[in-house]
Amino acid sequence: MTAVLSIQSHVTYGHVGNSSAVFPLQRLGVEVWPVHTVQFSNHTGYGEWTGRVYDGQSIEELVEGVADRGVLAGCDAVLSGYLGSADIGHAVVGTVARVRAANPAAVYCCDPVIGDVGRGVFVRPGIEEFMREVAVPAADLVTPNHYELDLLSGSTTRSPASVKDAVAAVQALGPRVVLTTSLVAEDTPEDAVDLLASEGGRHWRVRTPRLGVSVNGAGDAIAALFLAHWLETRSAADALGRAAASVFGLLQRTEDAGSREILLVAAQDEFVSPTRTFPVEEV
Repeated sequence: MTAVLSIQSHVTYGHVGNSSAVFPLQRLGVEVWPVHTVQFSNHTGYGEWTGRVYDGQSIEELVEGVADRGVLAGCDAVLSGYLGSADIGHAVVGTVARVRAANPAAVYCCDPVIGDVGRGVFVRPGIEEFMREVAVPAADLVTPNHYELDLLSGSTTRSPASVKDAVAAVQALGPRVVLTTSLVAEDTPEDAVDLLASEGGRHWRVRTPRLGVSVNGAGDAIAALFLAHWLETRSAADALGRAAASVFGLLQRTEDAGSREILLVAAQDEFVSPTRTFPVEEV
């Protein structure tokens, strides 16, 4: 059985971070070992929340306890998302090193959460630099959105060619697989959104209809789904097609219900048997 160590935030109500990533992985038959970087009542998009942020030492202590069970050699991947501080980031990268020491075949999937179009950079000072200089170079797979791709590559991309150049610049930092989400290039129709998976000098695109829903946690879910399918197939193209179909179905169901939170549980069949699939085109 595939096992993933997922180091992310956690909320009691709703679905972001581990609360968005763990269940889809489990639904696909992946054994998940969640480590929470924060524990909040709900995601911060509500404007008010309770709970606490953990530090890097608390993460290291939990990983140490897992290592004491002698099971790190059975860990196939480490997955990380939003980092509340560079301290937590160093704990994550240190954990990746420990897992790789126990299992050299293990991979690290980093969702380099930094910001988004319309919101700009929303992480604490120093996190953007940590992502570019430490986390992304340590990763095998990264899943930036279009805005984050530009930040990591130090470019502003609009044409398909410039997007590919930005992907190559990010791959030059270390990762061999890049999944660019929420991609809007100059050839993207106004009623659509693109996802681009890149590996080995090749690029594959999935284009889905643009939905009107805006919810938190969808990026965390697609990073987890893409990782799970890549671990199974070792194909960026296959992982892209499957993950894109599942997340579109999840968001479509969420929009139809008018829900503020993604319907992760109600729409769980979308993870294994998506209602709708989309062509995967090499571009």
